[in-house]
Amino acid sequence: MRNLIEKVFTPVFDNPLLKELHDGTVVELPSGRIAVTTDSYVVRPLFFPGGDIGTLAVNGTVNDLAMCGAKPLYLTAGFILEEGLEIETLQRIVQSMKRAAEAAGVAIITGDTKVVERGKGDGIYINTAGVGIAGEGVNISPRRAQAGDAVILSGDIGRHGIAVMSAREGLNFETQIISDCAPLAQPVLALIDAGLDIHCLRDLTRGGLAAALVEISESAKAGCEIRESEIPVMDEVAAACEIMGFDPLYIANEGRFIAFLPEMQASHAVEILKNFPITQNAALIGRMVEDEDSTVRMITAYGSSRIIDMLSGEQLPRIC
Repeated sequence: MRNLIEKVFTPVFDNPLLKELHDGTVVELPSGRIAVTTDSYVVRPLFFPGGDIGTLAVNGTVNDLAMCGAKPLYLTAGFILEEGLEIETLQRIVQSMKRAAEAAGVAIITGDTKVVERGKGDGIYINTAGVGIAGEGVNISPRRAQAGDAVILSGDIGRHGIAVMSAREGLNFETQIISDCAPLAQPVLALIDAGLDIHCLRDLTRGGLAAALVEISESAKAGCEIRESEIPVMDEVAAACEIMGFDPLYIANEGRFIAFLPEMQASHAVEILKNFPITQNAALIGRMVEDEDSTVRMITAYGSSRIIDMLSGEQLPRIC
């Protein structure tokens, strides 16, 4: 294990804090409130168009911090390795994590490794924890979303889930669908720095856009009305979903979020987001409304109304 750490992990995640090789790391944080999050990643297959479990682990944790309105600073990484995992595969994943961390402006400062018996670990599982700093006066919470808020979607939906599923099942489409996996802190912090009153943010991972809207509406004790015509979905994703019987609203994403803020600030927020490649397709998709039942409704392309609710199960298991 010591050999694995010294030859695979420390040369790649090289930084003064990690070089201590201690049971933990002591860091000096800027003054302010601390945001902390943790997550685990069990995607299958390990590699998919646009990313792998390593990029997923870094970006997923960075994005959770961003949804708190925090600037990500540090990550920890725990690796559960299955006996027989090829070192070349592990090295490829670790290199991906390095590139993702550099792109997100964070350092991986401590970690852990464990090995489980062959057949008990799907190759590799990764757990990460993240620490960031939230600015003074930033108060982002599902309970702050309220009737009258605009709902902004940061980009097209469904790509990550379809990219993973196509790799898993060996499906080939005329145009390869690439995962949207990416760090979101930069556009989120730009919204905050612009002085916008962001009430709530939520990344669209498990359960996709639909689950996020339902969860926020229930927490806010308000309803939500969205317009199907305003929700961006790539033609290739829409076609793949139609063929396989999936609904893009429920497919997980790894580089998308929704923002709730006063309607009068919505156009400014969209303008800011369009300045960043990852959010260049941002759109105003609806608004929060008074509703004691916290119902989420979608006005379809045909003008009818459809109630959006939670699915009883996952459309695509194990994709994040």
